[in-house]
Amino acid sequence: MRVIPTPLKDCYIIDPVVYGDSRGFFFESFNQRKFNELVGANVNFVQDNHSKSVRGVLRGLHYQMDRPQGKLVRVAVGEVFDVAVDIRKSSPTFGKWHGEYLSAENKKQFWIPPGFAHGFIVLSESADFLYKTTDFYDPSSERCIIWNDSTLDIGWPYEVEPCLSKKDLNGLCFEQADVYL
Repeated sequence: MRVIPTPLKDCYIIDPVVYGDSRGFFFESFNQRKFNELVGANVNFVQDNHSKSVRGVLRGLHYQMDRPQGKLVRVAVGEVFDVAVDIRKSSPTFGKWHGEYLSAENKKQFWIPPGFAHGFIVLSESADFLYKTTDFYDPSSERCIIWNDSTLDIGWPYEVEPCLSKKDLNGLCFEQADVYL
């Protein structure tokens, strides 16, 4: 596996080595020791999540204030455009975003450390989205930045108006959102 830096400080794309032939493929989707060496941090994952969504569903931009979560995300079925937004006020990339196409075909993973808002939109008929988190889900700590915030100006690729949950429709603009110091 190799690590590819993104324009955001501390965010990386993890590109696994895939062994394939006419029978199919094999790849190591996670190895704690290798992962920590690659990202230069001692990361401990405590929860695995799996969501399934249909084309056009946009989830995010989510984060937790009191219990910030780092996320290692990937797609097992389908394709998404995945976005991280740096909301660490002390970071040189504060207020910047990076998007990455993740799919079952490219098998890329996106490491988004604590201190970032995160979201994705489904581009295929459906997508199975898998992610590991460094802290447990805490609904009382959850926050949401509106997906189409004009300050962030995220270049979401979509052909129809995204389908959002009530929570995501009520997200705050970036200027009003809680951020990390």
